[in-house]
Amino acid sequence: MKYKESKPSKALTHYIHTYWELKGEASSHHWERIFPDGCPGLIINLGDSCTTDNGRAIMEHGKTYVVGAMTTYKESFVSENTHLVGVCLQPAAFSSFFAYAPLSELKNNTVLFDRNLSFEKDLFFNGTYTNYLNRFFTERKNDASMSLAPAVTTVQALKGRITVEELAKQHGFSIRQLERLFNDFIGLTPKEYTNIMRLQNALNLIASQTEPTALLDIAFECGYYDHSHLTNAIKHHTGFLPSKL
Repeated sequence: MKYKESKPSKALTHYIHTYWELKGEASSHHWERIFPDGCPGLIINLGDSCTTDNGRAIMEHGKTYVVGAMTTYKESFVSENTHLVGVCLQPAAFSSFFAYAPLSELKNNTVLFDRNLSFEKDLFFNGTYTNYLNRFFTERKNDASMSLAPAVTTVQALKGRITVEELAKQHGFSIRQLERLFNDFIGLTPKEYTNIMRLQNALNLIASQTEPTALLDIAFECGYYDHSHLTNAIKHHTGFLPSKL
């Protein structure tokens, strides 16, 4: 399997995290697992039909799909004829490009996108699709969801170590207002999003350690009560025990 990422133009960096491309190889015949990161996205399938969402959905050739924010892991089957190009949006950025139903309706799901809003398949085979995607999103950009951006930035800066009550108070929202904004623009509740940011921090610490570090120390650093609390969170969101990561 070949996987590569590329960055969007500077004008889009506050809205798009990365563009990515995945191609199967002759030896590819496996389920590929990804973990929740709090970001919705878009995928166009340029290869054979691809089974995703742990077997619950199929992405057909040439069609564009919207991928809702995840609260748990997702697996897609990769074969030698798999070819996907995706866009990982920044949290809350989806509504800066598209008028759509509350993203909470898409949580943990991959859904066929509106044909009138979809990517043009033929523009992905000349090797310059990054320029095409930059134009595609630049022409549609607005600031519909920017009111939530400061709160999202706070959660990211604190790596999820903030309560919903503290977050709402700090940014001048009622708890109900904050929950509505998160559900509409990200597709997750504020609590789900802070939990995912805290988990991502823990996974990064586990992956980057150069010498064995006690799981309890990582748990405390990331705001978990104890190592069991962290273990249960990792198992829920990734399907793995920490020792299997």
